[in-house]
Amino acid sequence: VQLQASGGGLVQVGGSLRLACVASGVTSEHYALGWYRQAPGKEREEVSCIGSSDPDTGKTYYADSVKGRFTISRDDAKNTVYLQMNGLKPDDTAVYFCVLDGVCPYIVPPVYWGRGTLVTVSS
Repeated sequence: VQLQASGGGLVQVGGSLRLACVASGVTSEHYALGWYRQAPGKEREEVSCIGSSDPDTGKTYYADSVKGRFTISRDDAKNTVYLQMNGLKPDDTAVYFCVLDGVCPYIVPPVYWGRGTLVTVSS
């Protein structure tokens, strides 16, 4: 299984970015897809996830810190998960990792991780 994330970059406070992650080597529709992030000097945290389309119904989870600003979605025909990030804040600066495993929300850390994409929010 490989996860390739893209879409990170430098954005000003209040701006938007859309992350995308393509999964290969797996039929992603049977797995939950999600995003973690790790900011400098901080522990890794779960940002959002979306349940499998089959057998789950694609239910979503968001960390309190991103509710109302971030939206996760998936396109199983493209084996891709997206994270639309609006109203970005300096605290959102982190490396964002795409993950795939099990059910959403993740009870234990997922097995499969992508390499990460850096998001930097400047004030």
